[in-house]
Formats: sequence, C-alpha cells, structure tokens
Amino acid sequence: MKNSIITFFFVLLLANTAFANVTLPNVFSDNMVLQRNSEVTLWGWANPQEEVVITSSWNHETYKIKASNQAQWEIKIPTPKEGGPYTIVIKGYNEIVLKNILIGEVWVCSGQSNMEMNASWGIENGDEEVKNAANPNIRFFTVPKLTATTPQNNLSGTWTECTPETMKYFSAVGYFFAKRLQEDLKNVPIGLISSNWGGTPAEIWMPEEVIQNNAVLLASAKTRKEETYGPNQPGRAFNAMIYPLTGFKIAGVLWYQGESNVGSTVYDQTLSALIASWRQLWKTDFPFYFVQIAPYKYGEDHFGGAIIRDAQRKVLQEVPNTGMVVISDVSTVEDIHPKDKKSVGTRLANLALAKTYKTNTNVVNGPLFSALKIEKNKAIVTFDFADGLYFANKKTNQFEVAGADNVFYEATAFIKKNTVILQSDKVKLPLKVRFAWRNTAQSQLFNKANLPASSFITE
Repeated sequence: MKNSIITFFFVLLLANTAFANVTLPNVFSDNMVLQRNSEVTLWGWANPQEEVVITSSWNHETYKIKASNQAQWEIKIPTPKEGGPYTIVIKGYNEIVLKNILIGEVWVCSGQSNMEMNASWGIENGDEEVKNAANPNIRFFTVPKLTATTPQNNLSGTWTECTPETMKYFSAVGYFFAKRLQEDLKNVPIGLISSNWGGTPAEIWMPEEVIQNNAVLLASAKTRKEETYGPNQPGRAFNAMIYPLTGFKIAGVLWYQGESNVGSTVYDQTLSALIASWRQLWKTDFPFYFVQIAPYKYGEDHFGGAIIRDAQRKVLQEVPNTGMVVISDVSTVEDIHPKDKKSVGTRLANLALAKTYKTNTNVVNGPLFSALKIEKNKAIVTFDFADGLYFANKKTNQFEVAGADNVFYEATAFIKKNTVILQSDKVKLPLKVRFAWRNTAQSQLFNKANLPASSFITE
C-alpha cells in the first residue's frame, strides 16, 4: 500500500512538472536572428500564473511576465544594433537557454516553387555557389509543407547556420538576396524564413475569411481545381505556414508566386488582399518586394502569363511600400523555373538596399509604364525609370496599338527623349497600347541600368 502511494505521488509530480514546463514555439531556437534596433516579441506557454523570467545577454536585463489563465505568455524586449552571438535565458519551473543568437535583419521568403527552388535543383553555377556558401552570419529557418483548417500557434523547424550543406537545400533566391544585402550592410547578420509550396495559388496563402468576405475573390477562388501536388482551398497553407510566424518581428517579405494563378483576371486584387492581410497580422506596413513571373509557354492561352505580369505591375502602383523586379531578360521561355536565381535574388536585394536601407543610389527598376498621350495618329508612351531608354536590337516589334474597335496591330516604335512614339498605318486614331503582350515575350526595352521594362496594357 505504501509503495502504491509513493508511486502515485511520483507520477503526480512528474505530470505536474511536465505540465508546468515553460515551452517556446519552434521559431525561437538556437542560431536564430532577431530584428535589430527594435522591440521584438517573445512568447510561449507555461502554467497559468507561472512567472517567466527572461534574461538577454546583450544588455543583461531581466524581464518578467506571468502566464495568463490560458497558459500563454508574451513579452516585448528591446534589441540593440547588429551583433552577437548572444544568449537568452528563459526561466519558469524549468530553464531554457537559447544560444548563438544574432541580431540583424529578418526577411520572410514565400511563394511557390521558384522561391522554393534551391541549388540541389540545378541552378546556374550551383555547384560553385554551394562550395563557397559558408557564412555563419546568414541563418535559415525552413517551414515544412503543412496545411490546417484553422490558424495554428506553432510549426516545425529550427534555425541553422548557412553552410554548404544547408544552403544547398534552402531558397536560392533568399540566399542570394542575403548575400547581396551583406555587401552593402557590412556583413550585418541576415535571418531568412522560407515558407513555400510549389504549384500553389495565392489564395491558400491568406486568411480564408479575407476571400470569403470578398465576392470577387471568392468567385475566382471557386474556379480553382484540386491538384495532386498541393492544396487549393483558401487559407490552408496560411493557417499552418504563415500565421504561426506573425508575432515574429521581421524587416520585410520577399514574394515569388503567380505562375499558378495564370488564368485569373483578378490577381491584382488577390495579391493586394494578401499583402494587406499579412501587414494587419504583423501590425506593420513592412516592405513587400515581389518577382514578376517570367515569360513562359502557358499552353494554348497566349496572354494568361502577360495578364498576371500586368496585374503584378498594378499592385506595384497601387499598394504602398512594395517593389517589383522584372526578370524577363534572365529567363528562358522553355523553363517555368529559370535557373538564374542569383540575378533574381540580387535584384530584390538592390531594391531593398535602395528603398528600405537607403544605401543604394543606383537605378533598381526597369522602365515602368507611366502615361499615354495621343497626338493625331501617334501614341506617345512615357515611362518611369526611363533614363537611357533603348531597344535591345535597335528596334522592337513588341508594341501594339488599337483603336475604338479594340483590335491590336503591331506598331512601329522609336525612342525620343525617353519616350516611345508609336504609329500604325492600320490604326488611324490609336486609343490603347500594349507592350510585350505574349506569354513568352521577353522585353526588348531597357533603361541605362540595363533593366528590362515590364509588359503592360493601357486601360
């Protein structure tokens, strides 16, 4: 009888100890990067009313918080300028020590397979890049592919240092972005969180209620068919792969997605809604930089890809603190996965260095349609970022004009003072213009920075 009582109390003690342990979401681990010069939120779980004591080695300050009646705790602590490695000690009834922490810049890399694509897939010059990838000041966190019908409070994963082994299987675009950032930011630590799923539409990456409450987005989402390689239901990847990260302080988001939305006529509204929903949850209007999808043969539909590219251009114009890189000159129309990921990551970084960090004064955008003016039988197109406009082959056949009948005809084009003047014998009074309006059109118009113009169509 005595032994039974002792065993009972021992089991009870073990149960209580396990229940009382302070625990953390997996995004807080050894090797992580925390956003510099800011207030970051730490959170986790503990016994209700259990006191959690947090000590950070960069300032040796102690912070205390009691867990709520929901067994949750959350606290904001200040971070210094870039540096490390540091430790954070978290004590409740147990003690957790997070080691080898760096303070720097944290970016989320998300989208479909072109963001997911890593050196092991066979990127350009991949073997050489892998060999030289040892960089302890770049850290990776890879989110596994997961779905959920409701928002989750945790996800699997752990932070790792950038080594040839870890870089080989991490987003190549993200890696090259970080590498380029460090050139200008003087080796500031960069933390990258990769949350991607090949072949997925934008709808699965935002809260389901955003789509349910928008008649246009809901009608578009209902046209999506089930796929074998990933979910198509609104919110499913967001709930499991984005929502658990939304308390983690970030510098911004890199987004490379759109190929799986070819066929949609409302992608501009879809992507705008996604950006707004993420910013609302992160409680900050962080920079959102995205890649315009590359030219590619999309079956019999000659314009589906061009329509998505134009939708992305509209998002750039309509949503504040966004940026877009055009990559039609570094891709091949035969491959939906362009292998030159270094140019993509570098262009995104140049954008961030110019707009977010203000260290890059170079032109970082290709020519972007600005305005259309009609003078008799001529259409005069002006562009932003138009200094040094030129056609790659001295001339171009990529501009078309249409009159009131909305039938487009190829136009002769010449450049005059950073504008493009168009004319067609078949259109006496041009009213609309489009440029590079084919799925496979690789822009022939560049500026002095040798960056390609985005395709466009005027309203």
